Amino acid sequence: MVLLDTCTLLWLVQDYRQLPPKVQTTLDKKQGAIYVSAISAFEIGVKYQKKKLSLPLKPADWFQEALEFHGLTELPLTAKILFAATALPPHHTDPADRILIATAVFHKLVLLTPDDEIRKYSGVKTIW
Repeated sequence: MVLLDTCTLLWLVQDYRQLPPKVQTTLDKKQGAIYVSAISAFEIGVKYQKKKLSLPLKPADWFQEALEFHGLTELPLTAKILFAATALPPHHTDPADRILIATAVFHKLVLLTPDDEIRKYSGVKTIW
């Protein structure tokens, strides 16, 4: 079971070729067990509003269609995950990435991410 980093979700939907072969293989094998954190919806919405991301639909519609088309399951944010994110060592300062780390650890998921800073955390398993 895997959790997609926000950029991994974007590449899955918009340019699958951007994903390394190892990630593509992992995604192909994990049909039905691929998760996305609700924090990714927030990140996508922020990037869209700042005009750093172009989407063919409004962010909420794009996100829902991406989940449905790719068979992804959205994981909600919970107080346990959010408090766990605040308790992480300060390797990474991006709150969204800290939430992704805490979500992966809490749900025992492998995080698909290109972010080298995330790999500094001992409790999270990653693939890239």
